[in-house]
Amino acid sequence: MERRNKNVKQKGNGEGTIYYSQTLNKWVAQYIEPSGKRRTIKQRRNEKVSDFKKRFYNAQSRINQGFYIEKNTETFIEILNRHVEQKHDDGTTGDSAYLRDLKTVKLIKNTCENFMNKPIQKITAEDIEYAKKYMRVYAQSSIDKAWRLINKVFKICIGRRRIIFNPLDDETLTKPISIKDKKEVRALSIKEQIRLEDVLDHKVRKHKYRNIAKLQLNTGMRIGEVLARIKSDVNLKNNKLKVDTTLTVDEKGNIILGKHTKTYDRKTGIDHGKRFLFMSADTREIIIEEINKKITNIYGLLFWDYKNNTFISYNEINAWLGRINQKYKITDIDLTTHVLRHTRITRMREANVDMKVIQDQVGHVEGSKETDETYTTLFDEFIKNELKKIN
Repeated sequence: MERRNKNVKQKGNGEGTIYYSQTLNKWVAQYIEPSGKRRTIKQRRNEKVSDFKKRFYNAQSRINQGFYIEKNTETFIEILNRHVEQKHDDGTTGDSAYLRDLKTVKLIKNTCENFMNKPIQKITAEDIEYAKKYMRVYAQSSIDKAWRLINKVFKICIGRRRIIFNPLDDETLTKPISIKDKKEVRALSIKEQIRLEDVLDHKVRKHKYRNIAKLQLNTGMRIGEVLARIKSDVNLKNNKLKVDTTLTVDEKGNIILGKHTKTYDRKTGIDHGKRFLFMSADTREIIIEEINKKITNIYGLLFWDYKNNTFISYNEINAWLGRINQKYKITDIDLTTHVLRHTRITRMREANVDMKVIQDQVGHVEGSKETDETYTTLFDEFIKNELKKIN
C-alpha cells in the first residue's frame, strides 16, 4: 500500500491529487485526462518541488482550457492508411479516386521514410524539410497531391487532439518544386486544328478511332464520357446527346462503366457533369454513322473493342493520335485526347461564348476557375485581334 505523508493535497471533482510518497521518496501527482484515463506523473531526478508542482498545475490548466494533448504512439503511416481506407469505405471516394490515393500514399512512403513510422507527436518541421529533396524528382502534380495528403493527416490529428501544431504551418516550410520539366498541355491553334481535321477527314477516315477523336474535338467531352455513350443517349428528334456517365476504373484498376460523370459529388449526390449536348451537323453525322453500323455489345455503347470484346482503352487512342501526329506533322506538342478537349474549350472562349454555357457543355462546375486557368490557351493571333478592339 502506498505510504503518503500528512501533506496530501486533493483537488475536488476528480481534478487531481498531489502528494509526497514516502515509499518512492518523491512527489507524485494524479489527474484525469479528457479521455477519462488516469494519468500519474512523478517528480524527476533533481527536479525542484516547485517545478514539479508547476508541471502538474500546467497540465490541469491545459485540460481546463482544452489545450491538453494526451500521449499517443500512433505513427504517421498508420493514420494516413486509415484515412485513405476510411474515405473509400464511407463512399466519399470512388474506386478510381481510391486508386489515385493509393499511388499518392506510395509516393509518400518512398520519399518520407525518415518520419513514416515515427509517432505523430514526435514529427517535426525538420523531418518534413529533410524529405522534400526526395519529393522533387516527381512531377509537380504528384507533389501537390502528396503535400495535400500529408497536410490532411496533421489536420486530422489536430482535430482529434493528437497534436497541437501542424508542422506544415511552419513559416519556413514551403512545398517543394519539381525538378522535372513541366509538360506543356495546351490547345491546338486554329491552323493545327485545321490540319488535324484534314487528316481525320481524309487520311484516316476509315480508322476505328477516327469518329471518337472527331466527337471529342466537336463536343469537348472527356474521353471517358465519349466512350461511355450509349445509343439511348441519342435524341435525333431534338438533336441532343445526353451525358451522364463515364468510363472509370474499379479498385483493381479494371475499366468499368461508371454510374456518374467525373464531377459527381458523392457527399451531396449532385452530378455537376450530367448534361445535354446540342449536336452540330458534324456531330450528328458521326452519331448516325455509328448507329447505322448496327453492331451491338452488352452495354449498347456506340464505341466498343469488338476484337477483344471489351471497352476501348484511353491509352490505345492516345497512342494512335501520337502516331498520326508523327506521320502527318500536325503539331509540335504531344497530341492526346486531353488536347482535343482543351481545343474545344479554347475555341468556345475565342468565340466569346458565355462562360456558363461553356461550363455547362463541357461538364465543369459553374463558377469554377478551372475552365479558364487550365483548359484555355491564349494564342498570339487571338490576342492581336482582341487588342485591335482598343482602336
